[in-house]
Amino acid sequence: MNKRCTVVTATLLTAAVIPSWGQTVRPATESASGGTPSIAFTPDFSGIWAHPYTPGFEPPPSGPGPVMKRVVRLPSGIVSPAMVGDYTNPILKPQASDVVKKRGEMELSGLHAPNPHADCWPQGVPFAFFNYAMQMLQQPHQITILYPQNNEVRHVRMNQSHPVRLTPSWQGDSVGRYQGDMLVIDTVGIKSDRPLAMVDFFGTPHTQALHVVERYRLIDYGAAKEALQRIESQRFQPSVLVPDPDYKGKHLQLEFTVEDDGVFTTPWSATITYGRALDLTRENICAENPDISVGGKEAVPHVDKPDF
Repeated sequence: MNKRCTVVTATLLTAAVIPSWGQTVRPATESASGGTPSIAFTPDFSGIWAHPYTPGFEPPPSGPGPVMKRVVRLPSGIVSPAMVGDYTNPILKPQASDVVKKRGEMELSGLHAPNPHADCWPQGVPFAFFNYAMQMLQQPHQITILYPQNNEVRHVRMNQSHPVRLTPSWQGDSVGRYQGDMLVIDTVGIKSDRPLAMVDFFGTPHTQALHVVERYRLIDYGAAKEALQRIESQRFQPSVLVPDPDYKGKHLQLEFTVEDDGVFTTPWSATITYGRALDLTRENICAENPDISVGGKEAVPHVDKPDF
């Protein structure tokens, strides 16, 4: 997908803080009386998870869903591989629709439409969910999520509130809590006044009002298979790291909801279904090379002299 990415094999992080796959994570929780914390069992999401498609946003069975890829046929009759978004999706306000439409026209013309993945910029959410793999490190006070692209790391503070005065950042402020067998992560404060501020590969923009809620849970193989079959018709590209096709155990499903009154007419949701990875995940390192295969130059971050 990104011909300027160098692929190397590596583990995501040291196993020092990673629970074994069969281990149950048991964070301490405050008692109602404010006394000695009690131990509560929580779902175990440890291990390396992969999903088979890029970008991988699965539309919900019903209700408003994400911008999806348009099926555009070339004069030869072949479906174009260009990442052209459906700018007619009713979730988009007129200005946002225009952005998606112009970006699709650029892709179809053979030019590269910049995005954080290909142009070496940090990825906010939900854009970061496109990563073909992820690893979650669960601790009582925080959740750490690792993505292979450019070694992206997210930090989620557990059982806390967002600051009253929040300074926007690349990935925003994420706080989490467990609700039964589900992990819920709430993220706000994602910078919009930055290059390539978008929520997906189709260039759908966002404003400072972007609010993303993630819900992670384990599902049975049958439910996971049905979810993946729904997305096969979307003609997404296969991911670099394919889940183990023989794995029939519990799968990890992320359901997320996106709100942004400046861009969307209504909140919308999508899911991503993960299976166990076949092998150790790979890191995609974005090289600072402004030359691309389709010709021309890209606005890749660079400096004219070394920083040190």
